[in-house]
Amino acid sequence: MKKTPKRRKHNISIQRVFKSPGQPDRRQIVKWIDSALEDSHETYACVIRIVDEQESAALNAQYRHKQGPTNVLSFPFEWPEGLENAEFEEGVLLGDLVICAPVVEREAAEQQKTLPDHWAHMVVHGLLHLLGYDHIEENEAEEMETKEIAILNQLQIENPYLEVIHQ
Repeated sequence: MKKTPKRRKHNISIQRVFKSPGQPDRRQIVKWIDSALEDSHETYACVIRIVDEQESAALNAQYRHKQGPTNVLSFPFEWPEGLENAEFEEGVLLGDLVICAPVVEREAAEQQKTLPDHWAHMVVHGLLHLLGYDHIEENEAEEMETKEIAILNQLQIENPYLEVIHQ
C-alpha cells in the first residue's frame, strides 16, 4: 500500500484588527496558503493582518509613498545582517501580508466577483509577492499572473484577470 506523505503544517498567524462580515475564517486562509505552497518541500511561516482603510493608507503612504488604502501590502521578511542563515523552528519566514478588508469588499462588488473568491485571490497574490514574484515588468507580471491563475484554478476559482462583459 502506498504511503501518503505527511502534509507540512505552515505556521500562519492571523491578526484581525478590523472585523467585517464576509471575512474568511482561518481554515479558508490556510487552505489558500497551502495551495499556493503545494509544490514546496519547506515549512513556511507568515503573518496575515486584516486592517481597516486608515491603517492600510498609513502603511501605503509610509512604505510605497502612495496615497490611500490598497487591497494588499506585502512585507517580505529580511534577516538582520549576520543572521542570514539562522534557523527558525517555525519554518522559513516569509513575512507579513496586510489586507484591507473594506477595499477587498469594495473591489469584489465593483468587479462582480464573489467575496470569498476575491479574498482568495488577494491572499494568493500577496503570498506570491512574499515568495519573490512581482508584476513591475511585463514578463514578471505574466509569470506571476500565470502562477496565480493556476493556484486559483486548483481551488476552483475562475481567472481573476478575465474582464466580465455586461450587457
